[in-house]
Amino acid sequence: MAAGIIIHISVGTEKRTEYFSEERISVGTDENNDIQIHSNSLEPQETWFELELSEGDYRIVNLNKSIKLTYNSNNQPVRRYVAIMDGDKIAVDLTDIVFSFFTLASKSALITTHRDTHVAQFIEEAALESAVSPKRDDAKAFLREFVRELSREISWATKLIVLVLVISFLSGILYLGFAFNKELKTARQQTEQQNEVVRKLEEKLNQTSDQIGNIKQSNQQVIDIFSLAPRLRSDYGNGICLIVGVYDLVSKTNGKTLRYPDPQAAVQPDPYEPMPQTTPQEDQIPQAATTAQPGLTTEGNGTPIEYDFIGTGFHVGGGYIITNRHVLQPWGEDDLVKQMMRDSNGRARIKRLVIYFPNIPQPFTLKVRQTGGREDLAVASFDTALLTPEIPVLPLDAGSDAAAVGKTVVSMGYPNGPDRLLAMVDDAEAKSINARFGGSRQALITFLAQNRKIVPLTTQGSITDLDQRRIVHDAKTAEGGSGAPLFGQTGKVIGVNFGVFTESNAANMAVPIRFAVELLKQAGWKSPEEIQAAAQTTTTTNNANSNTAVAEKK
Repeated sequence: MAAGIIIHISVGTEKRTEYFSEERISVGTDENNDIQIHSNSLEPQETWFELELSEGDYRIVNLNKSIKLTYNSNNQPVRRYVAIMDGDKIAVDLTDIVFSFFTLASKSALITTHRDTHVAQFIEEAALESAVSPKRDDAKAFLREFVRELSREISWATKLIVLVLVISFLSGILYLGFAFNKELKTARQQTEQQNEVVRKLEEKLNQTSDQIGNIKQSNQQVIDIFSLAPRLRSDYGNGICLIVGVYDLVSKTNGKTLRYPDPQAAVQPDPYEPMPQTTPQEDQIPQAATTAQPGLTTEGNGTPIEYDFIGTGFHVGGGYIITNRHVLQPWGEDDLVKQMMRDSNGRARIKRLVIYFPNIPQPFTLKVRQTGGREDLAVASFDTALLTPEIPVLPLDAGSDAAAVGKTVVSMGYPNGPDRLLAMVDDAEAKSINARFGGSRQALITFLAQNRKIVPLTTQGSITDLDQRRIVHDAKTAEGGSGAPLFGQTGKVIGVNFGVFTESNAANMAVPIRFAVELLKQAGWKSPEEIQAAAQTTTTTNNANSNTAVAEKK
């Protein structure tokens, strides 16, 4: 019905079929109605009902309650907003007036339609053919006649031109494929020749290279590798943040906090109620327990379901933080929590999410911006008004040659969370801190931040394996180090740590940084190069405007 509706009107022996494509169709005895019924037994100048096209269906609106209309053959009264379906009938009570939809019959002199639209010939033929054979599919008959009419309207010249264009298009594709294959073969041959030349040059260079120069180069590489970790810690350590959060479980139905059942609310047996009498046969039959294990609830005073979590993130400019998806959504990795949510129709809700930077005592509120799909990555941000020069921007290296097996890498993060931070202080002080804040990890981290003891752990290693989506290295880390940056020998971030293989220290895994760059751009982040280019463009425009203004004054 999205394109129109065919209405068959029957008044006694007089019949008429019309096709309408208007969005609103009025029916009644008024001369302004789209379908006007002429009858002396009915009140003149009345509109009985209107059909309005809504969401692809015609629906009954503005129903005249003084006219009793019945729906189909079961004599049910017509209601407003009823969708008209194929084959429906509406009859006027105590008369022989019937409106049928999607059928055609001979026109009647007793029915007048006030519109300029007429039924196309091929639609009439399809409708008549469908009316003669009611068992046939009306839609198929209409489509067949429509295609037949469309085929008649297209000239042979047009068909020939389309055929020539299709043949030309296919020939062009075949030619391009042949040319591409030939070019690829030529390029492969040139590559092999170049590789052979390079191989010979390498042999000559190996034979004629200066041994003293090689030793000097090796010494310089060793110096750079040994100084890489301290240099990176000094330059970018203050841009590594400790992520601390708390989430709880709430009901999907009413949004209330899920709790453990209140043990004080359990029903105690009445000591004065007499014990039920049992027969000897009943005593011999073991009775099954009828009380099920209580589940989570939103009522009572039971303990709320809450979990805290920690992780690592790093600042990449503009207040944007890169970390792992499982750091910001830890419930997705916890099978017990997922089972609890399934059993209680619940969902997780973050109650608190903050970050701590080294040498800054107060935490920054963090907002999740984007989470990765396949890759374990996430992008968050904090208020740029809180940015200080003490928080550096970590440079990113998404180049294809930024990572290779055997190259040195440096990782900086917060493995083991506050436990590792406490290990860096004296034993006596650590015991004192534990005695004061050991019961609350949130309070402990707040105390460590206020005393400027939030310091990332820096470890160095090398790449042991890699593929398109993984960098495997042996720079030591642990739980809590997820989301930590992995620096390459260039001094830029080449990956984001996301997993630790507990059976081997050489199998710590990171996601290549290029996937994080894609996620950052989706969140609205701009690289320092883009910001600098935009600033230069703005400066150039302002200078040009100033020169124009001076010229106008002269």
